[in-house]
Amino acid sequence: MENTRGALIMVLAMLLFALEDLFIKSLSSDLSIGVILVVLGLGGGAVFALATKYRRERLLDRALLSRAVMLRNIGEMIGTMGFVTAIALTPLASASAILQANPLVVTLGAALFLGAEVGWRRWLAILIGFGGVLLIVQPGLDGFEPASLFAVQGVIGLAIRDLATRAVPASVSSMQLSTYGFLSVVPVGMAMILWDGAAHWPEPVHLSRFGAAIVMGVCGYYAIVAAMRIGDIAVVTPFRYSRLIFAMIIGFFVFGEVPDLWTVIGGVIVVASGLFTLIREARLRGRARRGKA
Repeated sequence: MENTRGALIMVLAMLLFALEDLFIKSLSSDLSIGVILVVLGLGGGAVFALATKYRRERLLDRALLSRAVMLRNIGEMIGTMGFVTAIALTPLASASAILQANPLVVTLGAALFLGAEVGWRRWLAILIGFGGVLLIVQPGLDGFEPASLFAVQGVIGLAIRDLATRAVPASVSSMQLSTYGFLSVVPVGMAMILWDGAAHWPEPVHLSRFGAAIVMGVCGYYAIVAAMRIGDIAVVTPFRYSRLIFAMIIGFFVFGEVPDLWTVIGGVIVVASGLFTLIREARLRGRARRGKA
């Protein structure tokens, strides 16, 4: 019963994130990506800062200047800038399908930089998954969309963030990390605005969509935390891939986007490879626990 509840809450979280993507893409038709990053960063940072103070945690702490936290913020900057740009410039289904490669990149990074043991089966799954990404991006072919590389940038940046999170001092809370994670994208947005040379700042008509995007993102974050605490991680985590389904539905009905055959095939390959990797890791963790018992 707990696993069922956890899975349903995870699906809800992915729906909320897909709706956040909807509002971001809608805003990108009127506003520059730099402006969107600045407003989302300030808005989300303010919400988590208030939550941090409510929990009576410090917003300024020496631990927040540790190398792991700084690297996490850099990953957040790279990843969020890349994914938001991909949402704005490419179909939602395409950007979301590429994003599903994140667990594969995290597994690869853990093996290369953290000394994690990865067997031949997961190495094969990683290679197959990257092949799926290539089918979506289609480099060198007529269907190649250069802007889709921003989604690849997003995957790499978010993987850096996730890997760095593992090394963050235990004294740093999730609320503190989230506050600094959101605020870290503000300088990136400001730099993009300066590069463009001009900025069309939000008008009252845009504020409701910004508010909705921030609420969806914050609620999605809380839903993920709740899902992980309620259900078994091995059961709940695979439901993260439901985000791709929601992205395809929203893209079709709201933006009139129809994913091509290669995007669908590539997405299926990426999701299947990611699911295999997650299930394999869960089984290995289970064996390790039983071995220690």
